[in-house]
Amino acid sequence: MKACIVIPARFGSTRFPGKPLAKLKGKEIILHVAERASLSKEASSVIIATDDDRIASIVKDAGYSVVMTSPLHQSGTDRVAEAVKSVDAMIVVNLQGDEPLIDPALIDESIIYMKKEKDTPVCTFKRAIESEEELSNPNIVKVVTDKNNFALYFSRFPIPYERKKERNFGSYYKHIGIYTFNKNFLQDFTAIAPTRLEIAEGLEQLRILENGYRIKVLETTYNPLSIDTPEELDYVERILSLK
Repeated sequence: MKACIVIPARFGSTRFPGKPLAKLKGKEIILHVAERASLSKEASSVIIATDDDRIASIVKDAGYSVVMTSPLHQSGTDRVAEAVKSVDAMIVVNLQGDEPLIDPALIDESIIYMKKEKDTPVCTFKRAIESEEELSNPNIVKVVTDKNNFALYFSRFPIPYERKKERNFGSYYKHIGIYTFNKNFLQDFTAIAPTRLEIAEGLEQLRILENGYRIKVLETTYNPLSIDTPEELDYVERILSLK
């Protein structure tokens, strides 16, 4: 089963317009992500999916593949689904374009799992939460899984609720937003209308659960450094300067 990595990239971010082309250590963020993705041993191709000519030009000049997509997509997942319609791969990794330090081994772990468990529609990752700050931050999505590590629910609020008001940090996990899809399921998923819980939480993965599909959640110690704001870009720049 062939696998491909698709990095959705749009110019018009609300909190950070032009983010894919912002410079990190002298190189555009989108190129950092593409470079890390290309180190995957399990994927046969890396594609940048965008609707912006400026992003496409930079990516092409760096030697990466680009698929131009509709400017009307409401999510990165929709953009990925369009980009892979004619791609010869049955496993599709939706890799966020704001993680310039992504570990290629994490990508490979998800692909290996999907190759082995062919009936699983999608898998993703979780990491143990270690602080009250992470737990209370609504921008850090929490996930609860069953005993077989299939997702029960995702939320921006701390879950599970601790009735005794004592935080047991062995019980809390944050969602690491890399999704690896079965291609056929990806196309089916993006054709389904948004659901009530998805709209309430602002989390499209809830559409999968609300429609009765399962999400495998692999556990990892990887801690992402994503860039959503100019301030976070400055922070990652400082981190890299220390290495």
